[in-house]
Amino acid sequence: MSNRNTKSIRIIVLTAIAALTLPAIATAGDAAAGKVVFDTNCMTCHGMTGKGDGPLSAALDPKPRDLSTGSFKFDTDGDGTPGSDADLKAVITQGAMAFGGSALMAPWPALGDADVANLIAYIRTLK
Repeated sequence: MSNRNTKSIRIIVLTAIAALTLPAIATAGDAAAGKVVFDTNCMTCHGMTGKGDGPLSAALDPKPRDLSTGSFKFDTDGDGTPGSDADLKAVITQGAMAFGGSALMAPWPALGDADVANLIAYIRTLK
């Protein structure tokens, strides 16, 4: 095999690796930005540290989920693993009631994809 063919193969392989890797990196959320979203939209029910003890939680039944345990209820995508990023995204954007949960976990459809990814990244830090 010539040097030219070897270089072409290397370029193709590196391009393929980049194509498979970069989308995952691009969709990974920023936990610091997610904390801002959490503090603005979620803290009043889930609390400052995600324990479900926010200022409004005393008036809620059922109580908000304790996000600090890392244990989640819904397997919205049916992959057998409740609490995947896809599951959290579905519950955040569609609300828990869409999956048989409480209407008190309201949908947040106005959050953009980046905000949701950032929020999920932050939620993962609470455990």
